[in-house]
Amino acid sequence: MPVDVYHLMKEALYEAEKAAAQGEVPVGAVVVDAGGKVVARAHNSPRALKDPTAHAEILALREAAALLGNYRLTGSTLVVTVEPCLMCMGAALHARVARLVFGTFDPKGGAAGSLYDLAHDFRLNHRIEVVSGVEEEACRRLIQGFFRSRRKGPVDMRRGTEVVVTGSTRNRLVPLEAGHVGSNPTLSAIYLINSNSYRPDCLSTTKRITNKISG
Repeated sequence: MPVDVYHLMKEALYEAEKAAAQGEVPVGAVVVDAGGKVVARAHNSPRALKDPTAHAEILALREAAALLGNYRLTGSTLVVTVEPCLMCMGAALHARVARLVFGTFDPKGGAAGSLYDLAHDFRLNHRIEVVSGVEEEACRRLIQGFFRSRRKGPVDMRRGTEVVVTGSTRNRLVPLEAGHVGSNPTLSAIYLINSNSYRPDCLSTTKRITNKISG
C-alpha cells in the first residue's frame, strides 16, 4: 500500500521535537508496517534511559517488533528525520526493513549514503530501498538549531568571561557546586563563571581552547 512519506516525516519531526525538549539530540523515527499502518514511534533517549543504543530508530524498531511479535519487519518502512548511523542501519538490515525514508544527511556519521552505504552493500544479504531529502529543510533546521544553542552555552553567561575548555566543544555545560570539579578524578576542565563551576558532560578529545563568551 502506498504511504504518504511527507505525512510520516511530520510525525517523525514531532518525535524529534520531543527529544529536543528533553535535552536529547533531536531525532525522531516512525515505523510503518507492510499494510501502511504506523506501528511504532520513538525519539532519541540515550540520556534519559542511560542507554547508548537508545537512538530513535532502535527504539522504534524494538517497539514495532514487540507489537508485531516478530523481529523480522518484512515489508516495513522506517522513517527518520536524520540519516541513520552504522548501529541503526545494522538494526534495520537485521530487521529486514524494506524501505528507509530520511530527511537530512549526516555527513559525519551517516551510514545510508554519506560515510557508508550499508543499504546497498552487495556483500550483505539484504538491501534497503532509500528515499532521502523528505522535509529536508525542516529536519536540518531542527538539528542544527539544537547544536547551535548548545554551543552558545547557558544564557546567563556574561560578555567577556574567559572560559578554558578541555574536551569537545559540543559538550553540554553542566552546573556544579561552586569549587567542585565532579566525582571523576580524570575531569580536566573547570568553568569558573560568576562563582559557579561548570564542566563538560563528557570529554571526547584532549583539546585546549580559550574562548570569550558573548552573551
